[in-house]
Amino acid sequence: MIPREVLQKIRRIQIRTSHLADNMLAGQYHSAFKGRGVEFEEVRPYRIGDDIRAIDWNVTARTGEPFVKLFREERQLTATLLVDLSASQGLGTHWQSKRELVAELGASLAFSAISNNDKVALTLFTDDIEKAIPPRSGSRHVLRVIRELLYCQPMGHGTNITRVLEHLNHTAKRRSIVFLISDFQDAGYEQALKVARRKHDIIPIIVSDRREFELPNVGLLELVDSETGQVVMIDTSSHYQRQLYAQQAQQLAEQRDQLFKRLRMDPIHVQTGEDFVDPLRKFFHQRECRR
Repeated sequence: MIPREVLQKIRRIQIRTSHLADNMLAGQYHSAFKGRGVEFEEVRPYRIGDDIRAIDWNVTARTGEPFVKLFREERQLTATLLVDLSASQGLGTHWQSKRELVAELGASLAFSAISNNDKVALTLFTDDIEKAIPPRSGSRHVLRVIRELLYCQPMGHGTNITRVLEHLNHTAKRRSIVFLISDFQDAGYEQALKVARRKHDIIPIIVSDRREFELPNVGLLELVDSETGQVVMIDTSSHYQRQLYAQQAQQLAEQRDQLFKRLRMDPIHVQTGEDFVDPLRKFFHQRECRR
């Protein structure tokens, strides 16, 4: 049984994110991600202003009247959410944790996809695959996605991006729009990312909290790495120690972003306590402009 408070949270996220998708994101999502092509639908009599390149000469010859071919976009795509549930997702120094932000973000993307008649797949991962839900469409399916994003209790603690990308390559038979949602506290996944992007449209979404880049001045502080269990003591009253912490965090972030730049990927940055809609809309707009 799912606890009542979780059901209430699912309902709140459903209301908020479906509204965001319907009123703010769906149109831009449609423009940013086109279908696989067009397919023939029917012919109709030629009208003034029609493109003469669309004339069906076989039908025109048979009937003695000009007819044009009509096509429709083969719209349906699959949006695949690869979501990091490692222990570091529990961090949150604002009114929400990274995992809560990820749940709202994932739900908004899922509702945007189904509003365009696309299918949604979900893979939850830590240092292994925690759960994989095959692609389906419909609002009931999105509710299941939200439930898993909120309620799944992962067995692992670490982050293995290579593992989830290899799982994607082995299970996804068709090209997908892949939202890789993680704080990317991992290394050594460049080759797996190169392989996956040959087949899929990979969009990294980087989830962060400001405390990962900035420590408060609160004296001696014990920090525990939630993924490895490693403990370190930092004297936050030391300006040098706080500056060193910030520099190391910034260096890791720059290395990650340089990797995405080399692979010609456009990451989306979202942070706890901040609105994620504007970064999504900006990304969709940039994609639309490039197309």
